[in-house]
Amino acid sequence: MLKKTLLCVSILALSAGMQSTMAAVSADEAAKLKTWLTPLGGEKAGNKDGTIPAWTGGQTGPVAGPKVGDIPVSLFPNEKPVLQITAANMAQHADKLSEGTQALLKKYPDTFRVDVYPTHRTATVPEHVAANTFKNATNCKTIEGGNSIEGCFGGLPFPIPQTGVEVVWNYLLRVEPESIEFGFKNILGSTDGSHTLATRNDNFWQHPYHYKEGAWETWAKDGNGEYSIQRFSTTAPSFKVGESLVIRDRIDSRSPRQAWQYLVGQRRVRRAPTVGYDTPDFVASGANYFDEVQGFWGHPDRYEWKLVGKREMYIPYNNNELVTAKVADAYDKFHLNSAKVRWELHRVWEVEATVVSGKRHAVPKRKYYFDEDTGLMVLMDGYDAEGKLWRTSQMPNFFVPAVPALLVKQVTVFNLQAGTMSTVQGLNDETYRVVPRKPETFFTGDAVAADAAR
Repeated sequence: MLKKTLLCVSILALSAGMQSTMAAVSADEAAKLKTWLTPLGGEKAGNKDGTIPAWTGGQTGPVAGPKVGDIPVSLFPNEKPVLQITAANMAQHADKLSEGTQALLKKYPDTFRVDVYPTHRTATVPEHVAANTFKNATNCKTIEGGNSIEGCFGGLPFPIPQTGVEVVWNYLLRVEPESIEFGFKNILGSTDGSHTLATRNDNFWQHPYHYKEGAWETWAKDGNGEYSIQRFSTTAPSFKVGESLVIRDRIDSRSPRQAWQYLVGQRRVRRAPTVGYDTPDFVASGANYFDEVQGFWGHPDRYEWKLVGKREMYIPYNNNELVTAKVADAYDKFHLNSAKVRWELHRVWEVEATVVSGKRHAVPKRKYYFDEDTGLMVLMDGYDAEGKLWRTSQMPNFFVPAVPALLVKQVTVFNLQAGTMSTVQGLNDETYRVVPRKPETFFTGDAVAADAAR
């Protein structure tokens, strides 16, 4: 009897270990990154119809024409749409449209449309990122039931993803410059079609996971596994001028985020533990949740992540013209200006997120779509407790030759049931630059307090 009990305990322990740790892929699998997969794991081949071309190295060399900061204004200035999808013809293309995109076409049939352009697989990365990604393929693992990782550094952790949470970690640790500075606007759209500036902010961001001299051992031990450190201060409207946030994200599932807030009226810095998950985003007047910033921002522990598979979809892509446009040109009344948003046909990973049993979230189910060539999130659909579509988000990526890479920052979140929208970290009329790193002491509550005292 004792032997049988010990055997059952051993089996259960082994099963638990298998669930909490996901092994890296084999060397043979990783070798595909040198042959028929791109350096970040996309399929090099095009599709059968020829509407998705083969990947031939991505965007290389300088981009001609004007720039706003480090973002070229246009990658393909003379191109015209090859297809326009409206409420009238969307049924013909429904298999390549997300449910949220279809909902917008139905809700705003007179103004919202999908302008489909020729597909350009511009994704590329620096050589050291490609090399690190190749190493990660055989070294990186998820641990703690997918809520943390080990053995990864400096590239996509899972270029050949086996699970949904691996795709999510690819996004959280996506390719980024070491250090960037930019201004951003949070813009609210109301049911009457009017727009309001919630806040305008000066933003500073660094990505220790992508420091060129780093390695897994030193980053995880000496750097506490911090992959993103951010500090921003509000410059408008007048009653919020001077407010600041410092946010430091790390892979530690016990304490994934540390945040500090400076409030001018209180003249002090305080910890801000609620900056995350489904707390309404006070920087955007509560119009979206904090984990909807940048599409998905924070720790993956509130959801079970199911990898549905890969499919072809029309998605926002190569949107340099949109993110460098003036605010007045970037928006229509109820959505982004359809004439400025570039959509292309690409293959995407579809991941379904369902809230973990015993935990809560205001959006109990979500569907995420991630570009296969970059790991970047491009679309999200969120559902309410009754399973009805509630929200949808659009993430327009843009190419920055200074990295070089496709990047994302701004997101527009549509509350379909309320008829409102919220653009978070909008780059219109702002300047995005890749800059030298600051001392990491700049990204602390003490540094914010010292600057405020001056």
